Amino acid sequence: MRLALRFDTNAGQSGGLGRDRLRASSTMETGSAMTSAFANLRAAPMVELPRSARPAPEGATSLGAPTPDTQIHLTIVLKPSTPLDPAAGILTREEYARAHACDPAMIEGLTSYVKAHGLKVVDADPVTHIVRLQGTVAQAEAAFRPGALGRYARDGREFIARSGSLSVPAPLADHVTAVMGFDQRPVAKPFFIVRPGEAGGKSGAVSAHAGGTSYTPIQIAQHYGFPTNVTGTGQTIALIELGGGYNATQMATYFSGLGVKRTGKLVSVTVDGATNTPSDPNGADGEVQLDIEVAGAVAPGANVAVYFGPNQGNGFLDAISAAVHDTTNNPTVISISWGGPESSWATQDMDAMDQVFAAAATLGIVVTAASGDSGSKDGTSKNVADYPASSPNVLGCGGTSLPKSGAEVAWNDGSQGGATGGGFSGHFKRPAWQTITAKQTGRGVPDVSGNADPETGYVVSIDGQSTVIGGTSAVAPLYAGLFALIGQASGRKLGLVAKTLYAPSAAFNDITSGNNTGYKAAKGWDPVTGLGSPKGAAIAALFTAPPTV
Repeated sequence: MRLALRFDTNAGQSGGLGRDRLRASSTMETGSAMTSAFANLRAAPMVELPRSARPAPEGATSLGAPTPDTQIHLTIVLKPSTPLDPAAGILTREEYARAHACDPAMIEGLTSYVKAHGLKVVDADPVTHIVRLQGTVAQAEAAFRPGALGRYARDGREFIARSGSLSVPAPLADHVTAVMGFDQRPVAKPFFIVRPGEAGGKSGAVSAHAGGTSYTPIQIAQHYGFPTNVTGTGQTIALIELGGGYNATQMATYFSGLGVKRTGKLVSVTVDGATNTPSDPNGADGEVQLDIEVAGAVAPGANVAVYFGPNQGNGFLDAISAAVHDTTNNPTVISISWGGPESSWATQDMDAMDQVFAAAATLGIVVTAASGDSGSKDGTSKNVADYPASSPNVLGCGGTSLPKSGAEVAWNDGSQGGATGGGFSGHFKRPAWQTITAKQTGRGVPDVSGNADPETGYVVSIDGQSTVIGGTSAVAPLYAGLFALIGQASGRKLGLVAKTLYAPSAAFNDITSGNNTGYKAAKGWDPVTGLGSPKGAAIAALFTAPPTV
């Protein structure tokens, strides 16, 4: 096999990676049978794409069918040439390309097929395993037969969604993970809650155990014993956002008020046309700025790159993929504070995103994800894990309540407040490294936890206004900051950190009191607070201590 790569360096917003930022071209010597299989896909029979079935959106108003000339963007996620196994070790980008790039003959066949249907190929990359397309609904329907397409309205937003399964030419069926973009319903919500009584906060009683206390991110890091001899210099924390924005001057003012000297850069990155657009302090701005302020305060020397994508399946995936494969900002940690119950996702979409998370771990990038703020039911009628925290390739982050005095307990403020998400995946099997005792065989969530109760929340500034916010949204960037510090201290890439964290150690404060409605906290790992809240120095020692002889 011979693979040649070319990475373009077109200028993107704030020096970041946009949709067309990364390119890879390749030549690969393949057998004639492999090449000929994709030579004339238009003549091949169409077959149903496995795991692509999708119901029509619930609780939405039908607005009829989209017009045939409606413009649509598709993301085709192809499978790597060899399976990804993050537990096997970390690869350089060059090693990753040689080991896992797609067969260029397959991409050439696919691009010829979609062009024959009139679709434009925006990007085709064998290393990222992604082909992005643009065209009309009529052209896209002819190429992939997505079942019934309709226009819908829900929660003040209009979108296109599909019901039924997708189809692809038969030779591609075993090589395509997902065809995304036909379904544009919002897939995720931010996991932050403003404390009752604050601007934008819900009214309600203060939880008895909390006492209405609050902390700056620096105080939280000090409480958990985060390393103080490093600042995260040389590391980049990527934040994935699906709306909202920030003002750089306001962020600088916040850090200055904390006495934090930020030496790392703050940049925004446009993905699929989504931009840094601050507009509503009670909306997504709260998520974006909470993430920046927690991660940036905990690791003041780390760069922070904020990737803005549209809130739909392929927008979420494209933003994550942009961060993973960004050779300009080169993230070492990715933090995600958006998600939704597994039951609300298309199976192929979870598979596609998990493939990108596996790529991140294989490249040595740590991914943290909030486990949700609606308890074990995650806003549904039954216990369900939240995605992407339920991915076995990310570190799921749950929530605790941290009073000024007394024991740290699981966060649960009841129906008027919120509660830490947690439970067992109905889609992902428990990975071998997750050494827990449970009857369920699904991946257990969360892995770890930290302060998330709004009543013991984080003092932040949203659009220039000081407020107190909680939610597992704060825990994902908190751990991202910790692993940026550890990345600098260790001098190496960390990747799938959960594999190390589950090894027997005294690196966590075991939380044994409280519940998330469906499950109770208990000794050892539990589906409420995971392994517990961090002992920062002890966790750092797991990754920085010299190997034993």
